[in-house]
Amino acid sequence: MRISTAQMYHQNLSQVLDKQSATSKVMEQIASGKRVNTAGDDPVAAIGIDNLNKKNELVDQFIKNIDYATYRLSLAESELGSAHSLVTTMKDQLLSAMNGAMDSSDRQSIANDIQSNLEALLKVANSQDESGNYIFAGNKTGSQPFTLDSSGQVIYNGDTGVRQSIVASGVTVGTNFPGDKVFLKTPNPLGDFGVNYLPGQSGDIYISSAKITDSGSHVALSPEQYTFNFVDNGTGGIDLQVVDSASNVQTFTNYDSASPVSFNGIEVTIEGTPQPGDSFTMSPQSEVDVFDTINQIITLLNDPSTINSPQGDSQLAQLLNQIDSSAKQIDSNRGVAGNDLKQIDKYQSAHTDEKLINTSALSMLEDLDLAEAITELEKQQVALNAVSSVFSKVGSTSLFDYL
Repeated sequence: MRISTAQMYHQNLSQVLDKQSATSKVMEQIASGKRVNTAGDDPVAAIGIDNLNKKNELVDQFIKNIDYATYRLSLAESELGSAHSLVTTMKDQLLSAMNGAMDSSDRQSIANDIQSNLEALLKVANSQDESGNYIFAGNKTGSQPFTLDSSGQVIYNGDTGVRQSIVASGVTVGTNFPGDKVFLKTPNPLGDFGVNYLPGQSGDIYISSAKITDSGSHVALSPEQYTFNFVDNGTGGIDLQVVDSASNVQTFTNYDSASPVSFNGIEVTIEGTPQPGDSFTMSPQSEVDVFDTINQIITLLNDPSTINSPQGDSQLAQLLNQIDSSAKQIDSNRGVAGNDLKQIDKYQSAHTDEKLINTSALSMLEDLDLAEAITELEKQQVALNAVSSVFSKVGSTSLFDYL
């Protein structure tokens, strides 16, 4: 069998190129510190490396989301703590004002202090983050959420939006608290109705509960308002007349304060001892507004004619319950923020552990054994030198060398 010169040349050249390629590959591995730089280096390992890298990218995004949520929730929790402290202080000030030893000037002084705290509470409700975004505005972070109208009432300009942050697969957490939920939509401590005590009251009465207990039989009028009149029945007792907005009258003869008053699916619990001529009205109100409650307190404390009367005492007792409910509402939202912070901290720890495991697996798949690679490089260089030497000798061989 004859071997042509061209065939021998190409065979030797191919060997040289193969050895150069092998040497270059080892040098690239040493330079990168990676055993697998392309899918061709190890197809099976490359698939595993790609999957682990994608998992780490997802974990990194979760960690970024958690960092964002942690900052937002921490900021909200801090401001909610300030709001709760202010409302609690105003509650204590109201309790002081209810002391019978207080005179009008003392109560007006307390009203001034409450007014200052109300202004501070409004600033907290309009607090901003480092970028100037309003914390309690819902999704309308660029607009001031709470403003005063022409009558001095606080108006909410935000919305009910809650921004969600994905902290794990299938797990989201709210990162903000809409201002209406925190400050305006406080559960009415009475239940479903608000009470307005009327001038001329002489008895010691207070409504502790006014709820719809039978929604099936309850007929809501438009407007729905009830007037409670206590009248002398002429036999030494008191009758209670309940008049609705359609002028329908229901009379409870020989009224007994030990039993709740039930009508139209509504149950009302009246504490104390009423006197003939006492009246109050009741209208639907399932929620109370902390700013409105505080404004009512200030107005009442600055009105000597009302504050020093049974009517004023009843109103103060109701307002005390309302501001207490508002304090609980704010503290409840603060508790939600604290619990969410604890939960996402657990997710962050889990993500950190997962990334550590993924990184360890990546290292096993792609990291290079440097000592082994250097040994391989030396072997490839020796082989390359040998092949190159043979090729140079074969390539320069001529018949004339032997003539």
